[in-house]
Amino acid sequence: MNAIIAQSDDSLVQLDTLANLAEDVIRHCRAAGASEAEVGASVDTGLSVNVRLGEVETIEHTRDRSFGVTVYFGKRKGSASTADLKADSITKTIEQACAIARYTEEDPCTGLADPARLATRFPDLDLWHPWALAPQAAIALGQQIEDAGRSAAGISNSEGATVQTGASLSVYATSAGFVGKERGTRHSLSCALITDDAAGMQRDYWYESERAAEDFPDAASVGAKAAQRTLARRDARKLDTRACPVLFAPEVARGLIGHLVSAVSGGALYRKASFLLDHVGKSIFPRFVEIVERPQLRRGQGSSAFDAEGVATMDRDLIRDGMLQRYVLGSYSARKLGLESTGNAGGIHNLVVTPGADDFAGMLRKLGTGLLVTEVMGQGVSIVTGDYSRGAAGFWVENGRIAYPVEEITIASNLRDMFGGVAAIGNDVDRRSHILCGSILLEKMTVAGS
Repeated sequence: MNAIIAQSDDSLVQLDTLANLAEDVIRHCRAAGASEAEVGASVDTGLSVNVRLGEVETIEHTRDRSFGVTVYFGKRKGSASTADLKADSITKTIEQACAIARYTEEDPCTGLADPARLATRFPDLDLWHPWALAPQAAIALGQQIEDAGRSAAGISNSEGATVQTGASLSVYATSAGFVGKERGTRHSLSCALITDDAAGMQRDYWYESERAAEDFPDAASVGAKAAQRTLARRDARKLDTRACPVLFAPEVARGLIGHLVSAVSGGALYRKASFLLDHVGKSIFPRFVEIVERPQLRRGQGSSAFDAEGVATMDRDLIRDGMLQRYVLGSYSARKLGLESTGNAGGIHNLVVTPGADDFAGMLRKLGTGLLVTEVMGQGVSIVTGDYSRGAAGFWVENGRIAYPVEEITIASNLRDMFGGVAAIGNDVDRRSHILCGSILLEKMTVAGS
Protein backbone atom coordinates (compact mmCIF):
# COMPACT_ATOMS: atom_id res chain seq x y z
CA MET A 1 0.00 0.00 0.00
CA ASN A 2 1.49 3.32 -1.04
CA ALA A 3 1.57 6.58 0.89
CA ILE A 4 1.23 5.11 4.35
CA ILE A 5 3.24 7.14 6.84
CA ALA A 6 3.34 7.00 10.60
CA GLN A 7 1.50 10.05 11.82
CA SER A 8 2.50 11.76 15.04
CA ASP A 9 -0.58 13.09 16.79
CA ASP A 10 -1.71 14.57 20.06
CA SER A 11 -4.83 12.40 20.31
CA LEU A 12 -4.18 11.37 23.90
CA VAL A 13 -3.78 15.00 24.94
CA GLN A 14 -7.04 15.87 23.14
CA LEU A 15 -8.82 12.99 24.87
CA ASP A 16 -7.61 14.16 28.26
CA THR A 17 -8.77 17.70 27.45
CA LEU A 18 -12.23 16.44 26.47
CA ALA A 19 -12.40 14.26 29.59
CA ASN A 20 -11.47 17.17 31.85
CA LEU A 21 -14.08 19.35 30.18
CA ALA A 22 -16.71 16.62 30.57
CA GLU A 23 -16.00 16.21 34.27
CA ASP A 24 -16.15 19.97 34.78
CA VAL A 25 -19.51 20.12 33.00
CA ILE A 26 -20.87 17.34 35.21
CA ARG A 27 -19.88 19.33 38.29
CA HIS A 28 -21.77 22.33 36.92
CA CYS A 29 -24.82 20.16 36.23
CA ARG A 30 -24.81 18.91 39.82
CA ALA A 31 -24.44 22.47 41.06
CA ALA A 32 -27.50 23.40 38.97
CA GLY A 33 -29.56 20.82 40.86
CA ALA A 34 -29.28 17.73 38.66
CA SER A 35 -29.35 14.47 40.59
CA GLU A 36 -27.43 12.73 37.79
CA ALA A 37 -25.69 13.84 34.62
CA GLU A 38 -23.84 12.41 31.64
CA VAL A 39 -21.70 13.97 28.94
CA GLY A 40 -20.66 12.72 25.52
CA ALA A 41 -18.01 14.59 23.54
CA SER A 42 -16.34 13.75 20.24
CA VAL A 43 -14.02 15.15 17.60
CA ASP A 44 -14.01 13.58 14.12
CA THR A 45 -11.53 14.43 11.38
CA GLY A 46 -11.12 13.07 7.89
CA LEU A 47 -10.24 13.40 4.23
CA SER A 48 -12.33 12.18 1.29
CA VAL A 49 -11.17 12.35 -2.32
CA ASN A 50 -13.24 11.29 -5.33
CA VAL A 51 -11.69 10.76 -8.75
CA ARG A 52 -13.71 10.14 -11.92
CA LEU A 53 -12.33 9.42 -15.38
CA GLY A 54 -8.88 10.28 -14.10
CA GLU A 55 -9.86 13.76 -12.91
CA VAL A 56 -10.47 15.05 -9.40
CA GLU A 57 -14.18 15.57 -8.69
CA THR A 58 -14.13 16.41 -4.98
CA ILE A 59 -11.67 16.91 -2.14
CA GLU A 60 -13.32 17.20 1.25
CA HIS A 61 -11.65 17.82 4.59
CA THR A 62 -13.85 17.30 7.65
CA ARG A 63 -13.52 18.30 11.28
CA ASP A 64 -16.69 17.84 13.28
CA ARG A 65 -17.14 18.37 16.99
CA SER A 66 -20.06 17.51 19.22
CA PHE A 67 -20.75 17.96 22.90
CA GLY A 68 -23.93 16.56 24.40
CA VAL A 69 -25.23 16.98 27.96
CA THR A 70 -27.99 14.95 29.58
CA VAL A 71 -29.25 15.77 33.06
CA TYR A 72 -31.70 13.98 35.34
CA PHE A 73 -33.82 15.67 37.96
CA GLY A 74 -35.05 12.57 39.71
CA LYS A 75 -36.81 10.68 36.92
CA ARG A 76 -37.11 13.67 34.61
CA LYS A 77 -34.60 13.90 31.78
CA GLY A 78 -33.34 16.71 29.58
CA SER A 79 -30.72 16.75 26.83
CA ALA A 80 -29.01 19.45 24.79
CA SER A 81 -25.98 19.59 22.53
CA THR A 82 -23.61 21.98 20.82
CA ALA A 83 -20.77 21.90 18.31
CA ASP A 84 -19.09 24.90 19.96
CA LEU A 85 -16.77 24.04 22.84
CA LYS A 86 -16.39 27.62 24.06
CA ALA A 87 -17.32 28.21 27.69
CA ASP A 88 -20.36 30.40 26.93
CA SER A 89 -21.85 27.85 24.53
CA ILE A 90 -21.37 24.98 26.97
CA THR A 91 -22.94 27.02 29.78
CA LYS A 92 -26.00 27.68 27.61
CA THR A 93 -26.15 23.99 26.69
CA ILE A 94 -26.22 23.02 30.38
CA GLU A 95 -28.97 25.58 31.03
CA GLN A 96 -31.05 24.26 28.12
CA ALA A 97 -30.72 20.65 29.29
CA CYS A 98 -31.76 21.59 32.82
CA ALA A 99 -34.71 23.65 31.57
CA ILE A 100 -35.96 20.75 29.46
CA ALA A 101 -35.62 18.29 32.35
CA ARG A 102 -37.67 20.47 34.70
CA TYR A 103 -40.67 20.35 32.33
CA THR A 104 -40.63 16.76 31.08
CA GLU A 105 -42.77 13.95 32.45
CA GLU A 106 -41.24 11.52 34.90
CA ASP A 107 -40.17 8.17 33.48
CA PRO A 108 -39.43 5.47 36.07
CA CYS A 109 -37.05 3.67 33.67
CA THR A 110 -34.81 6.62 32.89
CA GLY A 111 -31.42 7.25 34.47
CA LEU A 112 -27.77 6.26 34.26
CA ALA A 113 -26.55 2.69 33.92
CA ASP A 114 -26.08 0.54 37.03
CA PRO A 115 -22.69 1.59 38.48
CA ALA A 116 -21.86 -2.05 39.25
CA ARG A 117 -21.94 -2.83 35.51
CA LEU A 118 -19.64 -0.03 34.33
CA ALA A 119 -16.36 -0.87 32.64
CA THR A 120 -13.27 -0.82 34.82
CA ARG A 121 -10.82 -2.34 32.31
CA PHE A 122 -9.88 -0.53 29.12
CA PRO A 123 -7.65 -2.83 27.03
CA ASP A 124 -5.88 -1.55 23.93
CA LEU A 125 -8.00 -2.92 21.09
CA ASP A 126 -5.57 -1.66 18.41
CA LEU A 127 -8.12 0.67 16.82
CA TRP A 128 -5.93 3.75 16.37
CA HIS A 129 -4.00 3.88 13.08
CA PRO A 130 -3.96 7.43 11.68
CA TRP A 131 -3.19 7.62 7.96
CA ALA A 132 -1.21 10.75 7.08
CA LEU A 133 -2.51 10.86 3.54
CA ALA A 134 -1.95 14.14 1.71
CA PRO A 135 -4.63 15.10 -0.86
CA GLN A 136 -2.26 14.58 -3.80
CA ALA A 137 -1.38 11.09 -2.57
CA ALA A 138 -5.08 10.31 -2.14
CA ILE A 139 -5.75 11.53 -5.69
CA ALA A 140 -2.99 9.30 -7.07
CA LEU A 141 -4.37 6.34 -5.14
CA GLY A 142 -7.89 6.97 -6.46
CA GLN A 143 -6.54 7.20 -10.02
CA GLN A 144 -4.69 3.91 -9.55
CA ILE A 145 -7.89 2.20 -8.36
CA GLU A 146 -10.02 3.59 -11.16
CA ASP A 147 -7.41 2.92 -13.85
CA ALA A 148 -7.27 -0.73 -12.82
CA GLY A 149 -11.03 -1.00 -13.22
CA ARG A 150 -11.35 1.00 -16.45
CA SER A 151 -8.58 -1.01 -18.10
CA ALA A 152 -10.76 -4.14 -18.08
CA ALA A 153 -12.18 -4.91 -21.53
CA GLY A 154 -15.90 -4.11 -21.62
CA ILE A 155 -15.92 -1.33 -19.02
CA SER A 156 -17.42 1.70 -20.75
CA ASN A 157 -17.70 4.30 -18.01
CA SER A 158 -17.00 5.03 -14.39
CA GLU A 159 -18.80 6.55 -11.45
CA GLY A 160 -15.43 7.12 -9.86
CA ALA A 161 -13.09 5.89 -7.16
CA THR A 162 -13.13 7.23 -3.62
CA VAL A 163 -10.39 7.27 -0.99
CA GLN A 164 -11.42 8.12 2.55
CA THR A 165 -9.54 8.34 5.81
CA GLY A 166 -11.02 9.24 9.18
CA ALA A 167 -10.17 9.46 12.87
CA SER A 168 -12.49 9.80 15.84
CA LEU A 169 -11.88 10.78 19.46
CA SER A 170 -14.68 10.39 21.98
CA VAL A 171 -15.28 10.66 25.70
CA TYR A 172 -18.24 9.54 27.77
CA ALA A 173 -18.46 10.60 31.42
CA THR A 174 -21.12 10.38 34.12
CA SER A 175 -21.81 11.72 37.59
CA ALA A 176 -21.29 8.16 38.87
CA GLY A 177 -17.57 8.74 38.32
CA PHE A 178 -17.23 6.88 35.02
CA VAL A 179 -14.93 8.36 32.39
CA GLY A 180 -14.42 6.36 29.21
CA LYS A 181 -12.07 7.53 26.47
CA GLU A 182 -11.91 5.99 22.99
CA ARG A 183 -10.00 6.70 19.81
CA GLY A 184 -10.36 4.93 16.50
CA THR A 185 -9.64 5.21 12.80
CA ARG A 186 -11.53 3.99 9.72
CA HIS A 187 -10.29 4.10 6.16
CA SER A 188 -11.91 2.97 2.92
CA LEU A 189 -11.21 2.52 -0.79
CA SER A 190 -14.04 2.10 -3.30
CA CYS A 191 -14.79 2.08 -7.02
CA ALA A 192 -18.02 1.96 -9.08
CA LEU A 193 -18.00 1.11 -12.80
CA ILE A 194 -20.39 0.81 -15.74
CA THR A 195 -20.61 -1.53 -18.71
CA ASP A 196 -22.96 -1.56 -21.73
CA ASP A 197 -25.14 -4.49 -22.75
CA ALA A 198 -28.09 -5.11 -25.06
CA ALA A 199 -30.55 -3.70 -22.53
CA GLY A 200 -28.56 -0.55 -21.78
CA MET A 201 -26.12 -0.36 -18.90
CA GLN A 202 -25.07 -2.37 -15.87
CA ARG A 203 -23.33 -1.01 -12.79
CA ASP A 204 -21.53 -2.54 -9.84
CA TYR A 205 -18.88 -1.62 -7.31
CA TRP A 206 -16.45 -2.87 -4.70
CA TYR A 207 -14.95 -1.40 -1.56
CA GLU A 208 -12.52 -2.22 1.23
CA SER A 209 -12.72 -0.88 4.78
CA GLU A 210 -10.00 -1.16 7.41
CA ARG A 211 -8.97 0.27 10.75
CA ALA A 212 -5.34 0.40 9.54
CA ALA A 213 -4.38 1.34 5.98
CA GLU A 214 -1.58 -1.23 6.08
CA ASP A 215 -4.28 -3.94 6.04
CA PHE A 216 -5.65 -2.91 2.65
CA PRO A 217 -5.01 -5.22 -0.28
CA ASP A 218 -3.24 -3.76 -3.30
CA ALA A 219 -5.26 -0.72 -4.37
CA ALA A 220 -5.51 -1.91 -7.98
CA SER A 221 -7.36 -5.01 -6.77
CA VAL A 222 -10.29 -2.82 -5.65
CA GLY A 223 -10.77 -1.50 -9.18
CA ALA A 224 -10.22 -4.95 -10.68
CA LYS A 225 -12.85 -6.48 -8.37
CA ALA A 226 -15.31 -3.71 -9.23
CA ALA A 227 -14.75 -4.41 -12.94
CA GLN A 228 -15.16 -8.15 -12.49
CA ARG A 229 -18.45 -7.69 -10.65
CA THR A 230 -19.72 -5.15 -13.19
CA LEU A 231 -18.91 -7.27 -16.24
CA ALA A 232 -20.51 -10.34 -14.65
CA ARG A 233 -23.87 -8.51 -14.70
CA ARG A 234 -23.98 -8.05 -18.47
CA ASP A 235 -27.00 -9.45 -20.34
CA ALA A 236 -28.95 -10.13 -17.15
CA ARG A 237 -32.26 -11.95 -17.52
CA LYS A 238 -35.54 -12.05 -15.64
CA LEU A 239 -36.92 -15.20 -14.05
CA ASP A 240 -40.36 -16.74 -14.06
CA THR A 241 -42.00 -16.88 -10.65
CA ARG A 242 -40.90 -19.97 -8.74
CA ALA A 243 -39.92 -21.37 -5.35
CA CYS A 244 -36.27 -22.39 -5.07
CA PRO A 245 -33.28 -22.47 -2.73
CA VAL A 246 -31.51 -19.11 -2.33
CA LEU A 247 -27.89 -18.40 -1.48
CA PHE A 248 -27.14 -14.97 -0.02
CA ALA A 249 -23.61 -13.74 -0.80
CA PRO A 250 -21.71 -12.68 2.36
CA GLU A 251 -22.18 -8.94 1.84
CA VAL A 252 -25.96 -9.51 1.62
CA ALA A 253 -26.17 -12.30 4.20
CA ARG A 254 -25.07 -9.98 6.99
CA GLY A 255 -28.27 -8.00 6.37
CA LEU A 256 -30.28 -11.07 7.43
CA ILE A 257 -28.37 -11.11 10.71
CA GLY A 258 -29.04 -7.38 11.03
CA HIS A 259 -32.78 -8.12 10.85
CA LEU A 260 -32.34 -10.66 13.65
CA VAL A 261 -30.62 -8.02 15.80
CA SER A 262 -33.43 -5.53 15.13
CA ALA A 263 -36.03 -8.11 16.15
CA VAL A 264 -34.32 -8.93 19.48
CA SER A 265 -33.40 -5.34 20.37
CA GLY A 266 -35.01 -3.69 23.39
CA GLY A 267 -36.87 -0.89 21.62
CA ALA A 268 -38.84 -3.28 19.42
CA LEU A 269 -39.47 -5.65 22.33
CA TYR A 270 -40.84 -3.26 24.93
CA ARG A 271 -43.05 -1.71 22.26
CA LYS A 272 -44.25 -5.26 21.43
CA ALA A 273 -43.28 -4.61 17.82
CA SER A 274 -41.21 -7.73 17.11
CA PHE A 275 -42.06 -11.16 15.73
CA LEU A 276 -39.48 -12.56 18.18
CA LEU A 277 -41.16 -11.24 21.33
CA ASP A 278 -40.78 -13.73 24.23
CA HIS A 279 -38.43 -15.97 22.24
CA VAL A 280 -35.48 -16.28 24.65
CA GLY A 281 -34.81 -20.00 25.12
CA LYS A 282 -36.68 -20.92 21.94
CA SER A 283 -35.25 -22.36 18.73
CA ILE A 284 -35.03 -19.86 15.89
CA PHE A 285 -32.36 -21.47 13.69
CA PRO A 286 -31.28 -25.06 13.06
CA ARG A 287 -29.10 -26.49 15.85
CA PHE A 288 -25.82 -25.96 13.97
CA VAL A 289 -26.20 -22.16 13.95
CA GLU A 290 -24.08 -20.29 16.52
CA ILE A 291 -23.85 -16.49 16.79
CA VAL A 292 -21.67 -14.82 19.41
CA GLU A 293 -20.89 -11.18 20.18
CA ARG A 294 -17.16 -10.54 20.58
CA PRO A 295 -16.83 -6.83 21.43
CA GLN A 296 -13.10 -6.73 22.11
CA LEU A 297 -11.61 -8.14 18.89
CA ARG A 298 -8.38 -6.36 18.01
CA ARG A 299 -8.92 -4.03 15.06
CA GLY A 300 -12.56 -5.08 14.94
CA GLN A 301 -14.98 -2.85 13.06
CA GLY A 302 -17.29 -2.74 16.09
CA SER A 303 -14.82 -3.18 18.93
CA SER A 304 -15.23 -1.30 22.20
CA ALA A 305 -14.53 -1.90 25.89
CA PHE A 306 -17.83 -0.24 26.87
CA ASP A 307 -21.16 0.64 25.34
CA ALA A 308 -22.77 4.07 24.93
CA GLU A 309 -23.67 4.13 28.64
CA GLY A 310 -20.29 2.96 29.92
CA VAL A 311 -21.44 -0.61 30.60
CA ALA A 312 -18.60 -3.12 30.17
CA THR A 313 -18.75 -5.22 27.03
CA MET A 314 -17.94 -8.93 27.04
CA ASP A 315 -18.23 -12.01 24.88
CA ARG A 316 -21.85 -13.21 24.94
CA ASP A 317 -23.78 -15.83 23.00
CA LEU A 318 -26.75 -14.55 21.03
CA ILE A 319 -27.63 -17.86 19.37
CA ARG A 320 -26.41 -21.21 20.68
CA ASP A 321 -27.55 -24.55 19.26
CA GLY A 322 -30.02 -22.55 17.18
CA MET A 323 -31.71 -21.10 20.30
CA LEU A 324 -31.99 -17.43 21.23
CA GLN A 325 -29.97 -16.91 24.42
CA ARG A 326 -30.74 -13.26 25.21
CA TYR A 327 -31.99 -9.95 23.94
CA VAL A 328 -29.91 -6.92 22.89
CA LEU A 329 -30.45 -4.29 25.57
CA GLY A 330 -29.30 -0.98 26.93
CA SER A 331 -30.23 0.16 30.44
CA TYR A 332 -33.49 1.89 29.51
CA SER A 333 -34.93 -0.98 27.48
CA ALA A 334 -33.73 -3.48 30.09
CA ARG A 335 -35.64 -1.64 32.82
CA LYS A 336 -38.75 -1.48 30.64
CA LEU A 337 -38.56 -5.28 30.28
CA GLY A 338 -37.58 -6.01 33.87
CA LEU A 339 -34.16 -7.28 32.75
CA GLU A 340 -30.51 -6.17 32.92
CA SER A 341 -28.45 -4.33 30.31
CA THR A 342 -26.45 -6.58 27.98
CA GLY A 343 -23.93 -3.82 27.24
CA ASN A 344 -25.59 -2.94 23.94
CA ALA A 345 -26.64 0.68 24.41
CA GLY A 346 -25.77 2.15 21.03
CA GLY A 347 -25.83 -1.18 19.20
CA ILE A 348 -24.17 -4.53 18.77
CA HIS A 349 -20.40 -5.12 18.81
CA ASN A 350 -18.67 -7.56 16.43
CA LEU A 351 -21.37 -10.18 15.97
CA VAL A 352 -19.67 -13.35 14.71
CA VAL A 353 -21.70 -15.98 12.85
CA THR A 354 -19.79 -19.24 13.27
CA PRO A 355 -18.76 -20.33 9.75
CA GLY A 356 -19.26 -23.77 8.28
CA ALA A 357 -16.77 -25.86 6.34
CA ASP A 358 -17.51 -24.69 2.78
CA ASP A 359 -15.94 -21.84 0.83
CA PHE A 360 -17.99 -19.89 -1.71
CA ALA A 361 -17.49 -22.52 -4.43
CA GLY A 362 -18.59 -25.18 -1.98
CA MET A 363 -21.70 -23.18 -1.10
CA LEU A 364 -22.59 -22.95 -4.80
CA ARG A 365 -22.33 -26.73 -5.01
CA LYS A 366 -24.60 -27.02 -1.96
CA LEU A 367 -27.07 -24.66 -3.63
CA GLY A 368 -27.12 -26.91 -6.68
CA THR A 369 -29.79 -25.24 -8.80
CA GLY A 370 -31.24 -22.01 -7.46
CA LEU A 371 -30.69 -18.29 -6.99
CA LEU A 372 -27.51 -16.54 -5.81
CA VAL A 373 -28.41 -13.09 -4.43
CA THR A 374 -25.70 -10.44 -4.59
CA GLU A 375 -27.84 -7.33 -4.15
CA VAL A 376 -31.12 -6.47 -2.42
CA MET A 377 -33.16 -3.31 -2.80
CA GLY A 378 -36.08 -1.63 -1.06
CA GLN A 379 -37.34 -1.61 2.50
CA GLY A 380 -39.85 -4.45 2.41
CA VAL A 381 -38.97 -6.02 5.77
CA SER A 382 -41.38 -5.93 8.72
CA ILE A 383 -39.82 -6.62 12.11
CA VAL A 384 -43.35 -6.67 13.55
CA THR A 385 -44.56 -9.62 11.46
CA GLY A 386 -41.31 -10.96 10.00
CA ASP A 387 -42.61 -10.55 6.45
CA TYR A 388 -39.76 -10.17 3.96
CA SER A 389 -40.13 -8.96 0.37
CA ARG A 390 -37.31 -7.15 -1.43
CA GLY A 391 -36.12 -6.43 -4.91
CA ALA A 392 -33.02 -8.43 -5.78
CA ALA A 393 -30.35 -9.12 -8.38
CA GLY A 394 -27.78 -11.85 -8.68
CA PHE A 395 -27.20 -15.03 -10.65
CA TRP A 396 -29.06 -18.18 -11.57
CA VAL A 397 -27.04 -21.23 -10.62
CA GLU A 398 -27.35 -24.67 -12.24
CA ASN A 399 -25.65 -27.79 -10.94
CA GLY A 400 -23.44 -25.75 -8.65
CA ARG A 401 -22.20 -23.37 -11.36
CA ILE A 402 -23.23 -19.81 -12.17
CA ALA A 403 -25.29 -19.93 -15.38
CA TYR A 404 -26.28 -16.31 -16.03
CA PRO A 405 -27.03 -13.01 -14.24
CA VAL A 406 -30.58 -12.10 -13.24
CA GLU A 407 -32.26 -8.81 -12.37
CA GLU A 408 -35.66 -7.20 -11.76
CA ILE A 409 -36.83 -9.95 -9.44
CA THR A 410 -38.38 -10.00 -5.98
CA ILE A 411 -37.54 -12.49 -3.25
CA ALA A 412 -40.14 -13.12 -0.56
CA SER A 413 -40.70 -15.18 2.56
CA ASN A 414 -41.00 -14.64 6.31
CA LEU A 415 -37.94 -14.13 8.49
CA ARG A 416 -39.17 -16.83 10.86
CA ASP A 417 -39.16 -19.34 8.00
CA MET A 418 -35.90 -17.98 6.59
CA PHE A 419 -34.05 -18.33 9.89
CA GLY A 420 -35.49 -21.78 10.46
CA GLY A 421 -34.64 -22.77 6.89
CA VAL A 422 -30.91 -22.00 6.99
CA ALA A 423 -29.28 -25.00 5.29
CA ALA A 424 -25.60 -23.96 5.49
CA ILE A 425 -23.27 -21.09 6.36
CA GLY A 426 -20.06 -20.54 4.39
CA ASN A 427 -16.56 -19.80 5.63
CA ASP A 428 -16.26 -16.95 3.09
CA VAL A 429 -16.63 -14.37 5.87
CA ASP A 430 -16.98 -10.70 4.90
CA ARG A 431 -14.89 -8.81 7.47
CA ARG A 432 -15.76 -5.28 6.35
CA SER A 433 -18.56 -4.90 8.91
CA HIS A 434 -19.25 -5.33 12.62
CA ILE A 435 -21.37 -8.33 11.55
CA LEU A 436 -18.92 -11.04 10.48
CA CYS A 437 -20.79 -13.54 8.37
CA GLY A 438 -20.20 -15.88 5.44
CA SER A 439 -22.70 -16.71 2.71
CA ILE A 440 -26.02 -18.14 3.94
CA LEU A 441 -27.99 -20.82 2.07
CA LEU A 442 -31.75 -20.94 2.60
CA GLU A 443 -33.80 -23.99 1.75
CA LYS A 444 -36.52 -22.10 -0.11
CA MET A 445 -37.91 -18.68 -0.96
CA THR A 446 -40.43 -17.40 -3.45
CA VAL A 447 -38.78 -15.69 -6.41
CA ALA A 448 -41.11 -13.44 -8.39
CA GLY A 449 -40.12 -12.29 -11.85
CA SER A 450 -41.81 -11.71 -15.16
